[in-house]
Amino acid sequence: MSMLPDADFVFIAREVKTRSGLVLDAEQAYLIETRLSPIARREGLASVAELATAARLRRDERLIWQITDALLTSETTFFRDRAPFQTLRNQVIPELLRARGGEKLRIWCAASSTGQEPFSIAMMIDEMRAEGRGGDIEIVATDISERVLEKARAGLYSQFEVQRGLPIAMLLRHFEKAGELWRIADRIRAMIRFQRFNLLDDIKPLGRFDIVLCRNVFPYFDPATKQATLEKIAAQMSDDGVLLLGAGETTGNVTDAFAANGFGAGFHTRNIAARAAA
Repeated sequence: MSMLPDADFVFIAREVKTRSGLVLDAEQAYLIETRLSPIARREGLASVAELATAARLRRDERLIWQITDALLTSETTFFRDRAPFQTLRNQVIPELLRARGGEKLRIWCAASSTGQEPFSIAMMIDEMRAEGRGGDIEIVATDISERVLEKARAGLYSQFEVQRGLPIAMLLRHFEKAGELWRIADRIRAMIRFQRFNLLDDIKPLGRFDIVLCRNVFPYFDPATKQATLEKIAAQMSDDGVLLLGAGETTGNVTDAFAANGFGAGFHTRNIAARAAA
């Protein structure tokens, strides 16, 4: 168990939530110790308790952001859960492209971590174009962590990472060997604009979107933060836009800004009737 004093735990929990929306509880003491110990060593401090005390007493913004970044969950894989990507490829994207009549379709991968999700989308669109089913599509990928974005922009992945969810045919088609790593093709990397963005901030500067992927993020938020974020996302989506959450996630008990639809688990559309009533 952690020896982190209560005052330091409360400080870390409050600062991390304020910056990222992530809610920590006392049962995650082991996670905190594991994730923050390397930072303590790097700072020349004997323990996580000393790290927390130093950050609290100094109000060191650089250190507090390092702590926040270390505690964020960045688990991701190529084509995670697979089924939603098939639905995007075969139904959602073709339907929205037809509705746009040649106008640009904008896709936002929020909390994109080390890039596997947006690169999965880009590879899928590249193959759709090869089949003559593509269109003018822009992909924006954001994350709060500059650390994971650096990896995403590099487009370099280990053998273990490419084996997780990526079919061998797609690996050979869209990657090249780079020593012990695999590098994604420049044409795929050029399809995505990576940028740092905090979901707690104003979304308007990102523009409007037709498809938003915000998967496996909201379980880490409290209900009020989840509601506020979902409603900000809804305000920046086209009337027929589609939101994709994790397979077990729903918006129904949080906000009426979205409604589940016939595309399958995790898919939601704008609730236009609720907006009109408001």
